[in-house]
Formats: sequence, structure tokens, C-alpha cells
Amino acid sequence: MTYDRLVCANCAAPVSEGRCPVCRANRQRLQQENPFAGLNPMALAALLVVLIAAVALLAHQTV
Repeated sequence: MTYDRLVCANCAAPVSEGRCPVCRANRQRLQQENPFAGLNPMALAALLVVLIAAVALLAHQTV
């Protein structure tokens, strides 16, 4: 889960901005649980495309 869309119940600001102590604590907790939590969905999609291209290139070289 990415935290760029989460809204804090304490200050009603995005958690990714970390405006209040509750936001900062939740942002830190999410970053510790999942190292990819800070990436937005487009970055994850780009990473997946690069990984698929690398596997395809490796498969093509071994044949």
C-alpha cells in the first residue's frame, strides 16, 4: 500500500506530507513495513516494465 493517497484523521492532510506527529508516525511505520511504500504506482509500473524487459533480453540471449 502506498501512503501518497492516505489522509490523516488528526489533521486532514495527506500522510505523505507529515504535517502532524500522527502523520509522521504513520509514514514512518509504513516505510518500515514496506520499502516500496514510498513509490507511487507509476514508478512501480516502470520498475515492472524494466524487469520484464531484462528477463526477455536474458531469455533471448540464452536461446
